[in-house]
Amino acid sequence: MDLSSDKIHKILSKYKFHDVAIEELQKIHRIFPDMIPSSGTYTFTDSTQKDLLKLIGNLAVQYGGRTYNFPVQLWLLDSFPFTPPICLLRPTANMVIREGKHVDARGRIFLPGLQNWDYPKSSVVGLLREMTAKFEEDPPLSSKAPADSQNPEDLLNFVTNLQINDGGSRHHDKRVNKVSVIGGGDLGMASVMSILSKCKVDKLVFIDVADSSTRGGSTDLEIFQLPNVGVFRDLSASAGSRVVVVTANAWSSEQSYVSVVQTNVDMYRGIVPHLARLSPDAVMIIASQPVDIMAHVAWRQSALPPTRVIGAGCNLDSERLSHILDINLNTHKQAWVIGELSDNKIPVMSNAGLSLGGQSDIAPGSSSTKPVLDRAFEMMKNRGQRSWSVGLSIADITNSILTDKNKVHSVSTLAQGWCGIGTEVFLSLPCSMGSNGSTRLAGVTLGSEEDAKLRNSVTSLSNLMGQLRM
Repeated sequence: MDLSSDKIHKILSKYKFHDVAIEELQKIHRIFPDMIPSSGTYTFTDSTQKDLLKLIGNLAVQYGGRTYNFPVQLWLLDSFPFTPPICLLRPTANMVIREGKHVDARGRIFLPGLQNWDYPKSSVVGLLREMTAKFEEDPPLSSKAPADSQNPEDLLNFVTNLQINDGGSRHHDKRVNKVSVIGGGDLGMASVMSILSKCKVDKLVFIDVADSSTRGGSTDLEIFQLPNVGVFRDLSASAGSRVVVVTANAWSSEQSYVSVVQTNVDMYRGIVPHLARLSPDAVMIIASQPVDIMAHVAWRQSALPPTRVIGAGCNLDSERLSHILDINLNTHKQAWVIGELSDNKIPVMSNAGLSLGGQSDIAPGSSSTKPVLDRAFEMMKNRGQRSWSVGLSIADITNSILTDKNKVHSVSTLAQGWCGIGTEVFLSLPCSMGSNGSTRLAGVTLGSEEDAKLRNSVTSLSNLMGQLRM
């Protein structure tokens, strides 16, 4: 493997583990000599760019008694080999990507070996072997045919030696409505069934998480085989989702509340970064408890924009409050419950009627609205949050995202800067929800009692976050 060119030498000199990286590259060359190194500039999902080394070549894949060459490209991050490469298919003009369990519509490759990367147990050589085996089971490319047929039996009239070029993978114009629900148990099942009833989905993936205490709800789904629903144990099945719902909890038997919450944080550390990498354009909905803390944790661990990581928060309470105001009290205005999902919750009302379109504004507390809100709030106090109730609430939020509805939901979001909040904390606030995530409504002046509740929540949540190990 020639690593002596000026460009390659210059980029390799910036790698954190320079000597180890060179050793690994030499091993790759001995076993996969057709993987050619070159330099390039990689653009990440946040539009930042970095000069990196990449390997370009063809994998020889056996399918139907014949051998086909699948062009791939591996970008080696500057912490290689201690971090896994970014793996892509590189279809030529006569090829079509077949989206599947291990490949998304953009040609991004997802494998268990990438998800569970642990150098030195993990290596690019092992990854390429795993890639070959998975592609033999489910070929990710087909040759273009009339009407863009992607039947694998039409597969692959590829020549045995493809010319390597620097072209990128091709994107599909149509977005697949794919939703993934992470975590078995009652809430996971309730979310799956509610999303199927409420939303138009092309694919719904249900993943039981091994470390979750809420496992076990997936077996019956496998038995009865619902349309468009797949049950998996591997997070890689969530690749390319538009919405990812996390319902998993990992409660421990610890006596300290902080220790109990820490078990959830530790579990999230093993799943959230992978989910974000597998679906970098998704909106992540958190339903694990305590929801305001876990939404905050998920945002930090995912490195996604705060607009695309939300907690289910007070959305269920808000929908109930609006219903009571509309049906029982004949007050035809939308209302929301904001703040922490605790006794410090605060009801607020919209300036606009429910029948009006467009975005609503939050009305500040007044002598005319407060008695009505207080009465409605009192009427809903005995209504608990059961799994099926929360599942319906999650489905409603999911529908707003998939349909770009821009409906206003009270979801747990980064509250810093809202109503003068200077602390990094997640609270339920009215947000317009669409395909790109959440947009907060403007802050308002709250009454002294409501403002005190909000500030108490900010303090308690911030203190708890400070005690957790991220």
